[in-house]
Amino acid sequence: MSAKKSEEMSFLGHLEELRWHIVRSMLAVIVLAIVAFIFNDIVFDTIILAPKSPEFWSNRMMATMADLTGIESLRINDKPFQIINISMAGQFSTHIRVSLIAGLIASFPYIFYEVWRFISPALHENEKQHSRGSIFFISILFFLGVLFGYYVITPLSVHFLGNYNVSEEVLNQINLRSYIGTVTSVTLACGIVFELPVIIFFLSKVGLVTPDGLKKYRRHAIVGTLLLSAIITPPDMFSQILVSIPIIILYEAGILISGRIQRKREKELARR
Repeated sequence: MSAKKSEEMSFLGHLEELRWHIVRSMLAVIVLAIVAFIFNDIVFDTIILAPKSPEFWSNRMMATMADLTGIESLRINDKPFQIINISMAGQFSTHIRVSLIAGLIASFPYIFYEVWRFISPALHENEKQHSRGSIFFISILFFLGVLFGYYVITPLSVHFLGNYNVSEEVLNQINLRSYIGTVTSVTLACGIVFELPVIIFFLSKVGLVTPDGLKKYRRHAIVGTLLLSAIITPPDMFSQILVSIPIIILYEAGILISGRIQRKREKELARR
């Protein structure tokens, strides 16, 4: 769709164009969800249920660190727990829900490609040039966040929440839906958090965020990150730092991106 065509298109025309972008995105999610539904043994046994097992990569690495340092609190998920289902249709509905989430994650690059196709006609030529490769970088950040959430945050969260108890009289029997909800929400949340530089980029472009403002609240962001990591990790400094460092790096990258946009804007204003 050319820029001229975009200008001439009516409001209803834009809605129709948006509808087809949404339809194609939904079809991509559904197709990949069907694939995930068929290969349920891989999705559940190999991926979803793996973080609670002592044989999971992250759990083995933490056990190795515990052996090397002598800090036993680093050892997580060394005793696998059983997950129960208490609803007649619980496993079937969970199967469908997880398949849809897997389809959403796998189709993320294509969904953003459809978003880009819809908004790109409204951009100027120089904006299009500066935005080249955005689909690639946004997808990479998202998948890095998903991997970080799956291999780092999820095992720590499963260990903390699965073993936390208010009294010895209360026995933890983890429900399937609760476990799946924890794993998927943590993983998706990390994928979104890793888009922080991109979010800061667009907010800086419209003037809602400045590098000075980000620097001003840097300490607040660091303290908030450390508090969050202290809640979901074992009581040792190593785990807290492991969780905090990537988020702090993303925040610092956002400051650099915002500063670059501001300097560019100031140069453009100076030329006028």
